[in-house]
Amino acid sequence: MAESRKPNIIWIMAEDMGTDLECYGTAGVKTPNLNRMAREGVLYERAYCPSPICSPNRSSMMVGVHQTVIDAHHHRSNRGVPLKAPYKPITSWLRNAGYNCLLGHDKVMRKGAKTDCNFKHKAVGDWDGKKRFGLFDKIGGFTAADQPFFNQIQLVVTHRGDWWNGVRKASKHPVSLDEIKLPLSFADTPEIRYDWACYLDQVEYMDNEVGMLMESLKEEELDQNTVVIFIADNGRCNLRGKGYLHQPGIHIPMIIWAPGLVKAGTVVEELVSTTDISATVLSLAGAKIPDYITSKPLIGIEKPEYRQYVRSARDIWDEIDECSRSITTADFKYIRNHMPEVPWATDQAYLEINRPALHVMRRLKQEGRLSTRELTFFADQKPVEELYDLGKDPEELNNLAKNPEYAPVLRTMRAHEAQWQMENHDLGLADLGRRKPEKWLAAERARAGIKKNEPELWKRLEAGELMETQTWMKKYKSLKK
Repeated sequence: MAESRKPNIIWIMAEDMGTDLECYGTAGVKTPNLNRMAREGVLYERAYCPSPICSPNRSSMMVGVHQTVIDAHHHRSNRGVPLKAPYKPITSWLRNAGYNCLLGHDKVMRKGAKTDCNFKHKAVGDWDGKKRFGLFDKIGGFTAADQPFFNQIQLVVTHRGDWWNGVRKASKHPVSLDEIKLPLSFADTPEIRYDWACYLDQVEYMDNEVGMLMESLKEEELDQNTVVIFIADNGRCNLRGKGYLHQPGIHIPMIIWAPGLVKAGTVVEELVSTTDISATVLSLAGAKIPDYITSKPLIGIEKPEYRQYVRSARDIWDEIDECSRSITTADFKYIRNHMPEVPWATDQAYLEINRPALHVMRRLKQEGRLSTRELTFFADQKPVEELYDLGKDPEELNNLAKNPEYAPVLRTMRAHEAQWQMENHDLGLADLGRRKPEKWLAAERARAGIKKNEPELWKRLEAGELMETQTWMKKYKSLKK
């Protein structure tokens, strides 16, 4: 890394993906480009999101502050409400430090230009937080002329989409259904195996995109003065994943490639949060890190300060009102469900049209063919508290909250949550009981339209077939209730 020049910074976000990479030990998937990034950079084993849902988490990363503090905790909310002072997007601080802020890249699917923040903003333009709300200077990938630049690039392919079957069909080496390993809470059926393998096909496609971006760096002769940060914006879009505070929802991959700044092949076991990336980016750029950002840089400093715990939160997602909080330490996960009457397996439209496993396992449940582990997601309501030993029970299937042996651990985890609340104002707890989730959104309209007008398609979905449901949402976007 050149010492006399400010480094370029690329922040790559894969959408809706857990630690389901070859370099994290996932069976059946090949990710040579990310494997290489990890060999040449730093792989973080315990990276967590503040939210298991895209827009709250993206909001927290764009500001560098937990989403419940900046009133960005409800999914796709407050889009017309400016951030309150003193909060600003990190791109505002980067611009002050002389950086060009770029969004997306032409070589990736759909150009990678998603923002999705829960405060008033637009993708491109100036920012003053009062009348001007632009986050980036331009849409488009990096060139040498843009230096020093910060380029955020979204990789949408791993998000549920109508392209999934096509990506698998076009693959020269589709993931083998016989080589994958399903989570213990999943029923093992051909439909569920296909859906999982198809997800991993998207992961492989995404890895190829990362490879193309890294090759572009070399072509532009920028690879010796650029830091590349790779993460997922939240966990995988499947049961107990996106939308939930269990490991598949908030435990994500994080790899930092930074020639000259990190020791190649480093593996960090300590806890980190995605908001730590915000602080890292500002630190690398030599930009001001405002006092309200309490996260700490991960690289470019002599001794990084890691976390004792990561605090995460789940709030409104589409038509479903929900409020849960979690504390993750190196050894344990604690979840406090403030609305235990809302089950995990709700009738949320987005889940119903985008999770084949949900329908297959509902049917098996009715037939009495699910094991105790497989029934976990389908409990009538959630427990008020959950406690898991992540070393002994990494898939969080044995709730220890009422186990007397673990009472001291439970008290410690409760104390961490109480400490966090003392130090931060959680607006998601403040508005509890006064919320009004938005109804009749795109997924609800699509579900209603298909059930009424094309029931044969709904039957195929219920049978576990992976369907092109984004087309449904477009087709029925104007459906009246």
